Amino acid sequence: MMWTTTVLLMVLPHLLSSTTTGISTDFNQSVTVSEEFSDPPVKGQKPLGGSKGRETCSIPCDVTVKLLRDEKHSVCGQLQQSLLAFGRSTRKLIRDVMEEQQRALDTLGAQVTELMTKVQTLSSEVQRSNTEMYAVKPVQSHGRDCSDIKDNLESVVPKIPSGIYIVHPENTDSSFEVFCEMDYMGGGWTVIQRRTDGLTDFKRPWSDYTDGFGHLAVNQKDTRFQLHIALVSNDDVISYASYDDFRLDSETQFFGIHLGRYAGSAGDAFRGYDQDQNQDTAPFSASDVDNDGCNPFCSIGNRTVESCSTQHNQTGWWFNQCGLANLNGSPEDEEQNQGQRTHILWDTWRQNGVARTIKSVTMKIRRIVTNN
Repeated sequence: MMWTTTVLLMVLPHLLSSTTTGISTDFNQSVTVSEEFSDPPVKGQKPLGGSKGRETCSIPCDVTVKLLRDEKHSVCGQLQQSLLAFGRSTRKLIRDVMEEQQRALDTLGAQVTELMTKVQTLSSEVQRSNTEMYAVKPVQSHGRDCSDIKDNLESVVPKIPSGIYIVHPENTDSSFEVFCEMDYMGGGWTVIQRRTDGLTDFKRPWSDYTDGFGHLAVNQKDTRFQLHIALVSNDDVISYASYDDFRLDSETQFFGIHLGRYAGSAGDAFRGYDQDQNQDTAPFSASDVDNDGCNPFCSIGNRTVESCSTQHNQTGWWFNQCGLANLNGSPEDEEQNQGQRTHILWDTWRQNGVARTIKSVTMKIRRIVTNN
């Protein structure tokens, strides 16, 4: 038996396919879809009419369009719900991140506040300590200088030892420590420079020389002293140079040096052999303050020198066109100046016409007794 039935679910795909392939869908027309099914013949039954019949079923186009519209609305609704859910989750994620950042900022702010409180507390403690420190009564000095100390103690102490004492020089506002040499040539010497091996670095700017540097700072102002320079050579020969008057100008006059009469066995290297080598009355020079008189340069032997401090390895001294004395020379000078001797220099102390190599030197001063 041959028969035909209409299947709606199989019609829709064909309709969708037809719309995508350009098949015209006139609402006045209908689409006919048929599908054939074959059943085995029933025993003893004849086909009706003796012919194979077909039965057709039509679905109107407006029904198909309605079905498609409903399906589109359903898909759009699902998509809209998905977008709303995604938006809600995104906003929640952003809100969580912002809250986490705010918590971190709050923690950091609390730490900064705590640190500022500690700094303020520490600053208050420092100010309180400074106030207490300056409120303390100044340390009692032993005398104006080592000469004064010797004079004050020799009547009560059988033997005054050398060592560190506290002095308060005239015309100064504070007390400080100095080393007093009480055993050498009658004692009472204030040591202003001591080099035991010549290795101390004197490559210093002007401010260091003004403030004083080393283990003991010494500043003498407007006071006249005797200057004694003790020299020791590499082969342990001892010599000295002494000046019966020694004083320095103020800083406004660049600490110009003034020397009295010379006595000793090492020669008067401060004054040299002629006026061009004379360093008496010369102002002090440093690597950054040049008062050496080489304007624009000095001719020393066959060499042209623009700065004596540079020539002497950036050291400070009373240079006058360099001169023959520099007790502040640094140990690197000999190598850096290609064999020119500019280390601890006292060029008038010679042996067989050759300047001695000096390993140690001490400069000390002692007050001159005056009628003033």
